[in-house]
Amino acid sequence: MYKALCLLAILLLSGCALKQYPQAPAVTDEEARSYNCPALQTEIAKTQAMQQQIDKTGEFDALTVIGFVGDFGIGNGIAKANANSKVSARLKQLEALKAIRCQESQTG
Repeated sequence: MYKALCLLAILLLSGCALKQYPQAPAVTDEEARSYNCPALQTEIAKTQAMQQQIDKTGEFDALTVIGFVGDFGIGNGIAKANANSKVSARLKQLEALKAIRCQESQTG
């Protein structure tokens, strides 16, 4: 009986956020000061690739099934939503910097 309860507990705990989504950090003040227009365009491309990786990781697969069995998919859903919000925030920050930095480089 004890082994069955331990196995059940392990199964339930393993169901929480089985998928590993990439995490995008916020743009730091140092990054904001150091990025020029080409560097910003590169960072934006990397961030967009990260968004695509999150979408690809979120596709239906065996881990989705196991996550659903463990916690009805809530852990994976929360992890994906968290990753999406972080990458969206970083992309907005980079786009705002691009609007300032790339405009300055074109006029000056």
